[in-house]
Amino acid sequence: MSNASIGTRIRQWLMTGVSHMIPFVAAGGILIALGFLFGTWAMGTDPATGGIRVYDAALAGVNEDGSFNLGNLGNWAFIIFWLGKAAFAFFVPVLAGYIAFAIADRPGLAPGFVAGALATGLDGNPLGTGTGFLGAIIGGFIAGFAALWISRWPVANWIKPVMPVVVIPLLATIITGFVMVLVLKGPISGLANGLTEWLGSLSGAGIVILGIVIGLMMAFDMGGPVNKVAYTFGVTGLAAAGAVAEAPEFVVMAIVMAAGMTPPLGLALATVLRKSAFSESERENGKAGWLLGASFISEGAIPFAAADPIRVIPSIMIGSGVTGALVGVFGNQLRAPHGGIFVFPLVSNVLTYILAIAIGTVVTAVLVLVAKSIGNKAE
Repeated sequence: MSNASIGTRIRQWLMTGVSHMIPFVAAGGILIALGFLFGTWAMGTDPATGGIRVYDAALAGVNEDGSFNLGNLGNWAFIIFWLGKAAFAFFVPVLAGYIAFAIADRPGLAPGFVAGALATGLDGNPLGTGTGFLGAIIGGFIAGFAALWISRWPVANWIKPVMPVVVIPLLATIITGFVMVLVLKGPISGLANGLTEWLGSLSGAGIVILGIVIGLMMAFDMGGPVNKVAYTFGVTGLAAAGAVAEAPEFVVMAIVMAAGMTPPLGLALATVLRKSAFSESERENGKAGWLLGASFISEGAIPFAAADPIRVIPSIMIGSGVTGALVGVFGNQLRAPHGGIFVFPLVSNVLTYILAIAIGTVVTAVLVLVAKSIGNKAE
């Protein structure tokens, strides 16, 4: 490890975080998808009262006192959905925590997990920075190097036993927290607000152009702040459109979901088309990518992007941009804010919608494989 290049060491630190993160992404994403599926069976497909709102206790038929009727499928759907949300909520803190762990060992865990929690505002923390996946990676490195730096301080023998369990985690957490909240939050928040305003001004330039832009944004950071700006733009428009028969906002929502499904699906396809281009762990992640992509869990692409960002991120952005443009051309409309294939009954012209996603998936897979054939991945 000490003789490895800096690029190799950064990749190893990243992959430590990713490998610990994957079980949370897979378990949480699959449970959320199952919650939507069972909710649709129990509650129907009405966007106002159906399975897409399985998170709502009242609509799912949960008793007013919070107790469950285990003979009610809606109750089971509600439970499964929120179990998935509980698991999914931890994946960003786990990513940051284990990046820091890889750098500084156990003293890096506490500041790393705090960095991840601040990146997402876990548990409604008002200090949440909204920096998502990218903020967690940056925070993980800050936490790890802060802990490593403090561990190298010369200290008296009497304090050495408590350094790794008290002093290093405490001081590194303070340093990391201050940097996340006071340094990273402002620029990322300003960027997110600027992107929202830009999207609003671009909508008049044509739905196809908007589809390309939203597609690029959905794939850029796969659940991070840029992705969330595009998603929020779609959901806000959906709410504004209300119950009218047709509206451009429904096309925007269809673009958002299709473009978010394409990255994990494309990478999953790439692992099938050329297994030798991927590590064993990536091939396993590809298997989960089919379900995560089908369920509109864009985060299923994160393991691939974290391991090889230069090749993967541009490829998935182009694939999602193609999908977004095609949905705009086809004029597909969607009234639900989430759900993947489980809400396809709510999509207009569903066959062309599936075609748009399929084409984007193939484009993503081909571009990733072409990029990986140019030179060798750093080991």
